[in-house]
Amino acid sequence: MKRDYYEILGVGRDAGAAELKSAYRKLAIQFHPDKNAGDPDAAEKFKEASEAYAVLSDSDKRQRYDRFGHEGVRGGAAGFDPSVFGDFADLFGQFFGGGFGRAASPGGEDLVARLEITFEQAAFGTEQTVTVDRFERCEECGGSGAEKGSRPVSCPTCRGRGQVRFSQGFFTMARTCPSCHGEGTRIEKPCPGCRGEGRRAAQRTLTVRIPGGVESGTRLRLASEGNAAPRGGVPGDLYVILNVAEHELFHREGDDVILDMELPYPVFVLGAEIEVPTLEGEDRITIAPGTPANAEIRLRRKGVVRLAASGRGDQIVRLSVKVPRSPSKEERELLESYARLIGAPPSKKSSFARVKKIFEG
Repeated sequence: MKRDYYEILGVGRDAGAAELKSAYRKLAIQFHPDKNAGDPDAAEKFKEASEAYAVLSDSDKRQRYDRFGHEGVRGGAAGFDPSVFGDFADLFGQFFGGGFGRAASPGGEDLVARLEITFEQAAFGTEQTVTVDRFERCEECGGSGAEKGSRPVSCPTCRGRGQVRFSQGFFTMARTCPSCHGEGTRIEKPCPGCRGEGRRAAQRTLTVRIPGGVESGTRLRLASEGNAAPRGGVPGDLYVILNVAEHELFHREGDDVILDMELPYPVFVLGAEIEVPTLEGEDRITIAPGTPANAEIRLRRKGVVRLAASGRGDQIVRLSVKVPRSPSKEERELLESYARLIGAPPSKKSSFARVKKIFEG
């Protein structure tokens, strides 16, 4: 006995058009023959779901089915109107390369090139060249793939449609033509220069305009600079991925340039004017008397050009105290004298001697 159509789709008898459509879509994707090649059970379930949807999506047939069951639509399911499946063009396109017309000409492949630039070039922008190996349109045949003086002919298998139709139960479907791969034409006399491909291998050096503010990993797209397409399709794109070399003095935080500087302790106490490097040469900063350690001084608009925006970031000078690892005898004496003057804790050596004396009595 045939299964109940509502049971097949997994919906109630009061299901609306939207619910029916959603239920059928899920089953069609799950059991589509192209997705389950060689599985007769999946093919049968696909056919069963399509038959159920063809009946229940038609108001007259659904009314007869609800009243008389399968007897009410006997012979009607096989002769259903295929227009009821018009909303599922995107679904069938997943398996047949899109629609029921000629397949679009294949495009050229995208290419990737990597380019290393300096910290300064990334900050302000630059022009660089990159050399790529790619396929370019064959000049001998103009990209057609056919020998000069000849032209492609209509594919005899699909008669120029690019697709062949076949029946799956009661449902008529289409596949990309295996002879012409959906192009609708065949080349009987291939171009000797490209052997019918319509493109030839070449090496090309291109100029890349790099805007200011880029970082490592930034990807620049050069439209239509990838591989040429076989036989006249749309060329691919070239993507240039940037790697920014590290700088010996600076690093970035967003659009700001960071400079870490170690200065002697007296500079923080007494203050000073010092010259600091920037991306554009030397600049002078003022350190006020009594500046705390780990202070930051900001140089406005001395940072990186803002990518896709106006203005520039800042340069931030981060100050830290330079601690001598091996002070000279004179430095140590002066430091100890200063420590006594301000009542600083004694050194490790004197502190240990004092503790030892206490325990020895």
